[in-house]
Amino acid sequence: MRRLTATTAATAGAVLVAGGAVADLLPTATAITAVRRLCPALAGRGDPGHVALTFDDGPHPVATPLLLDRLDELAVRATFFLLAEQVLRCPRIAYEIGSRGHEVAVHGMRHDPPTRPWRARTDLVRAYGTIVDGTGTRPAWYRPPYGVLTTSRAAAARRLGLRPVLWTSDGRDWAAGADGDSVARRVLGSLDGGGTVLLHDSDVAAVPRSWRSTLDAVGTIVGHCRRQGWVVGPLRDHGM
Repeated sequence: MRRLTATTAATAGAVLVAGGAVADLLPTATAITAVRRLCPALAGRGDPGHVALTFDDGPHPVATPLLLDRLDELAVRATFFLLAEQVLRCPRIAYEIGSRGHEVAVHGMRHDPPTRPWRARTDLVRAYGTIVDGTGTRPAWYRPPYGVLTTSRAAAARRLGLRPVLWTSDGRDWAAGADGDSVARRVLGSLDGGGTVLLHDSDVAAVPRSWRSTLDAVGTIVGHCRRQGWVVGPLRDHGM
Protein backbone atom coordinates (compact mmCIF):
# COMPACT_ATOMS: atom_id res chain seq x y z
CA MET A 1 0.00 0.00 0.00
CA ARG A 2 2.82 2.38 0.85
CA ARG A 3 4.42 1.77 -2.55
CA LEU A 4 1.10 2.31 -4.31
CA THR A 5 0.55 5.55 -2.41
CA ALA A 6 4.01 6.84 -3.35
CA THR A 7 3.47 5.93 -6.97
CA THR A 8 0.06 7.58 -6.99
CA ALA A 9 1.49 10.71 -5.39
CA ALA A 10 4.30 10.86 -7.94
CA THR A 11 1.82 10.44 -10.79
CA ALA A 12 -0.43 13.13 -9.38
CA GLY A 13 2.54 15.45 -9.02
CA ALA A 14 3.58 14.86 -12.60
CA VAL A 15 0.03 15.54 -13.78
CA LEU A 16 -0.06 18.81 -11.84
CA VAL A 17 3.28 19.94 -13.27
CA ALA A 18 2.20 19.01 -16.80
CA GLY A 19 -1.16 20.70 -16.31
CA GLY A 20 0.53 23.84 -15.04
CA ALA A 21 2.86 23.91 -18.03
CA VAL A 22 -0.06 23.49 -20.45
CA ALA A 23 -1.99 26.28 -18.73
CA ASP A 24 1.05 28.53 -18.89
CA LEU A 25 1.40 27.90 -22.62
CA LEU A 26 -2.24 28.60 -23.51
CA PRO A 27 -1.57 32.25 -24.54
CA THR A 28 1.26 31.25 -26.91
CA ALA A 29 -1.06 31.81 -29.86
CA THR A 30 0.21 35.40 -29.73
CA ALA A 31 3.11 34.14 -31.85
CA ILE A 32 0.67 33.54 -34.73
CA THR A 33 0.23 36.44 -37.15
CA ALA A 34 -3.56 36.10 -37.43
CA VAL A 35 -3.93 36.19 -33.65
CA ARG A 36 -1.73 39.28 -33.33
CA ARG A 37 -4.08 41.09 -35.72
CA LEU A 38 -6.85 40.57 -33.17
CA CYS A 39 -4.67 42.17 -30.46
CA PRO A 40 -3.52 45.46 -32.02
CA ALA A 41 -2.05 46.94 -28.84
CA LEU A 42 -0.01 43.81 -28.14
CA ALA A 43 1.10 43.69 -31.78
CA GLY A 44 2.46 47.23 -31.56
CA ARG A 45 -0.23 49.08 -33.46
CA GLY A 46 0.26 52.80 -32.86
CA ASP A 47 -0.04 56.24 -34.47
CA PRO A 48 -1.01 55.85 -38.17
CA GLY A 49 1.57 58.48 -39.06
CA HIS A 50 4.39 56.62 -37.35
CA VAL A 51 6.30 53.35 -37.85
CA ALA A 52 8.16 51.80 -34.90
CA LEU A 53 11.52 50.32 -35.84
CA THR A 54 12.70 47.60 -33.44
CA PHE A 55 15.67 45.23 -33.22
CA ASP A 56 16.00 42.05 -31.16
CA ASP A 57 18.76 39.84 -29.71
CA GLY A 58 21.59 42.35 -29.28
CA PRO A 59 23.91 43.81 -28.47
CA HIS A 60 26.32 42.12 -30.88
CA PRO A 61 30.01 43.05 -30.92
CA VAL A 62 30.11 43.59 -34.70
CA ALA A 63 26.56 44.04 -35.95
CA THR A 64 25.23 46.52 -33.40
CA PRO A 65 27.93 49.20 -33.87
CA LEU A 66 27.52 48.95 -37.65
CA LEU A 67 23.76 49.30 -37.32
CA LEU A 68 24.08 52.26 -34.95
CA ASP A 69 26.24 54.02 -37.53
CA ARG A 70 23.74 53.21 -40.28
CA LEU A 71 20.86 54.60 -38.21
CA ASP A 72 22.88 57.76 -37.59
CA GLU A 73 23.29 58.15 -41.36
CA LEU A 74 19.53 57.79 -41.76
CA ALA A 75 18.82 60.11 -38.80
CA VAL A 76 16.59 57.45 -37.27
CA ARG A 77 16.20 56.26 -33.69
CA ALA A 78 14.86 52.81 -32.84
CA THR A 79 14.01 50.47 -29.97
CA PHE A 80 16.48 47.69 -29.11
CA PHE A 81 15.18 44.64 -27.25
CA LEU A 82 18.28 43.40 -25.46
CA LEU A 83 19.26 39.98 -24.19
CA ALA A 84 20.87 40.38 -20.76
CA GLU A 85 23.52 37.75 -21.50
CA GLN A 86 24.59 39.83 -24.49
CA VAL A 87 24.66 42.95 -22.33
CA LEU A 88 27.11 41.17 -20.01
CA ARG A 89 29.25 40.21 -23.01
CA CYS A 90 29.14 43.65 -24.66
CA PRO A 91 28.58 46.21 -21.88
CA ARG A 92 30.15 49.13 -23.72
CA ILE A 93 27.94 48.59 -26.77
CA ALA A 94 24.85 48.16 -24.61
CA TYR A 95 25.53 51.51 -22.96
CA GLU A 96 26.20 53.13 -26.34
CA ILE A 97 22.75 52.17 -27.63
CA GLY A 98 21.09 54.40 -25.07
CA SER A 99 23.72 57.12 -25.15
CA ARG A 100 23.18 57.56 -28.89
CA GLY A 101 19.49 58.27 -28.36
CA HIS A 102 17.92 54.89 -28.96
CA GLU A 103 15.37 53.25 -26.69
CA VAL A 104 16.39 50.22 -24.64
CA ALA A 105 13.90 47.42 -23.96
CA VAL A 106 13.94 43.90 -22.48
CA HIS A 107 14.02 40.70 -24.53
CA GLY A 108 15.02 38.35 -21.72
CA MET A 109 18.01 36.86 -19.99
CA ARG A 110 18.74 34.61 -22.95
CA HIS A 111 16.87 33.48 -26.07
CA ASP A 112 15.08 30.57 -24.40
CA PRO A 113 11.82 28.90 -25.39
CA PRO A 114 9.15 28.98 -22.66
CA THR A 115 9.89 25.55 -21.21
CA ARG A 116 10.39 26.51 -17.54
CA PRO A 117 7.44 28.65 -16.39
CA TRP A 118 8.53 28.37 -12.76
CA ARG A 119 11.67 30.39 -13.63
CA ALA A 120 9.99 33.10 -15.69
CA ARG A 121 9.86 35.67 -12.90
CA THR A 122 13.41 35.04 -11.66
CA ASP A 123 14.86 35.18 -15.17
CA LEU A 124 13.00 38.35 -16.13
CA VAL A 125 13.89 40.14 -12.89
CA ARG A 126 17.54 39.25 -13.45
CA ALA A 127 17.38 40.35 -17.09
CA TYR A 128 15.75 43.65 -16.18
CA GLY A 129 18.34 44.40 -13.51
CA THR A 130 21.23 43.51 -15.81
CA ILE A 131 19.91 45.76 -18.58
CA VAL A 132 19.28 48.68 -16.19
CA ASP A 133 22.79 48.35 -14.74
CA GLY A 134 24.41 48.00 -18.16
CA THR A 135 22.61 50.83 -19.95
CA GLY A 136 21.74 53.26 -17.18
CA THR A 137 18.12 53.42 -18.35
CA ARG A 138 14.88 51.83 -17.15
CA PRO A 139 13.11 49.98 -19.96
CA ALA A 140 9.37 50.28 -20.50
CA TRP A 141 8.84 47.44 -22.98
CA TYR A 142 9.17 43.65 -23.01
CA ARG A 143 9.19 41.34 -26.02
CA PRO A 144 9.39 37.64 -25.19
CA PRO A 145 11.71 35.42 -27.26
CA TYR A 146 9.92 33.91 -30.27
CA GLY A 147 6.98 36.22 -29.55
CA VAL A 148 5.59 33.66 -27.10
CA LEU A 149 3.89 35.55 -24.28
CA THR A 150 3.02 32.88 -21.71
CA THR A 151 1.00 33.50 -18.57
CA SER A 152 4.11 33.40 -16.40
CA ARG A 153 6.05 35.77 -18.66
CA ALA A 154 3.14 38.22 -18.79
CA ALA A 155 2.78 38.18 -15.00
CA ALA A 156 6.52 38.70 -14.48
CA ALA A 157 6.55 41.62 -16.92
CA ARG A 158 3.56 43.23 -15.22
CA ARG A 159 5.28 43.08 -11.81
CA LEU A 160 8.26 44.93 -13.28
CA GLY A 161 6.09 47.56 -14.95
CA LEU A 162 7.04 46.33 -18.43
CA ARG A 163 4.51 46.48 -21.25
CA PRO A 164 4.59 43.48 -23.62
CA VAL A 165 4.73 44.31 -27.31
CA LEU A 166 5.26 42.13 -30.37
CA TRP A 167 5.22 43.28 -34.02
CA THR A 168 3.10 43.72 -37.13
CA SER A 169 5.83 43.19 -39.78
CA ASP A 170 8.63 40.60 -39.60
CA GLY A 171 11.52 40.75 -42.06
CA ARG A 172 12.65 37.17 -41.30
CA ASP A 173 16.20 38.48 -41.46
CA TRP A 174 17.25 35.57 -39.24
CA ALA A 175 16.48 32.90 -41.86
CA ALA A 176 18.87 31.06 -44.16
CA GLY A 177 18.93 32.62 -47.62
CA ALA A 178 17.72 36.03 -46.51
CA ASP A 179 19.30 39.11 -48.06
CA GLY A 180 18.62 42.82 -47.96
CA ASP A 181 16.09 42.67 -50.79
CA SER A 182 14.11 39.76 -49.36
CA VAL A 183 14.01 41.31 -45.89
CA ALA A 184 12.82 44.68 -47.21
CA ARG A 185 10.18 43.02 -49.40
CA ARG A 186 8.79 41.01 -46.48
CA VAL A 187 8.60 44.05 -44.23
CA LEU A 188 7.08 46.37 -46.79
CA GLY A 189 4.63 43.74 -47.99
CA SER A 190 2.80 43.88 -44.66
CA LEU A 191 3.70 47.33 -43.35
CA ASP A 192 1.37 50.28 -43.03
CA GLY A 193 1.24 53.41 -40.92
CA GLY A 194 1.07 52.56 -37.23
CA GLY A 195 2.96 49.29 -37.67
CA THR A 196 5.89 47.90 -35.72
CA VAL A 197 8.81 46.36 -37.62
CA LEU A 198 10.76 43.39 -36.23
CA LEU A 199 14.41 43.05 -37.27
CA HIS A 200 17.55 41.72 -35.55
CA ASP A 201 20.95 43.21 -34.81
CA SER A 202 22.47 39.88 -33.77
CA ASP A 203 22.82 36.28 -34.94
CA VAL A 204 22.86 34.64 -31.49
CA ALA A 205 19.57 32.89 -32.31
CA ALA A 206 19.84 32.93 -36.10
CA VAL A 207 21.91 31.90 -39.09
CA PRO A 208 25.51 33.13 -38.68
CA ARG A 209 26.02 36.66 -40.04
CA SER A 210 22.32 36.96 -40.86
CA TRP A 211 22.49 40.52 -39.54
CA ARG A 212 24.14 41.59 -42.81
CA SER A 213 20.76 41.32 -44.53
CA THR A 214 19.34 43.62 -41.84
CA LEU A 215 21.98 46.25 -42.49
CA ASP A 216 21.27 46.08 -46.22
CA ALA A 217 17.49 46.36 -45.74
CA VAL A 218 17.21 49.23 -43.26
CA GLY A 219 17.78 52.04 -45.75
CA THR A 220 15.16 50.68 -48.14
CA ILE A 221 12.59 50.32 -45.36
CA VAL A 222 13.18 53.81 -43.97
CA GLY A 223 13.13 55.35 -47.45
CA HIS A 224 9.79 53.72 -48.27
CA CYS A 225 8.26 54.90 -44.99
CA ARG A 226 9.35 58.46 -45.61
CA ARG A 227 7.91 58.43 -49.12
CA GLN A 228 4.59 57.38 -47.58
CA GLY A 229 4.79 60.27 -45.13
CA TRP A 230 5.37 58.03 -42.10
CA VAL A 231 7.82 59.06 -39.39
CA VAL A 232 10.16 56.23 -38.36
CA GLY A 233 11.18 56.03 -34.72
CA PRO A 234 11.16 54.09 -31.45
CA LEU A 235 8.19 52.70 -29.57
CA ARG A 236 8.30 55.58 -27.08
CA ASP A 237 7.13 57.88 -29.92
CA HIS A 238 4.60 55.41 -31.35
CA GLY A 239 1.52 56.86 -29.69
CA MET A 240 0.62 53.68 -27.81
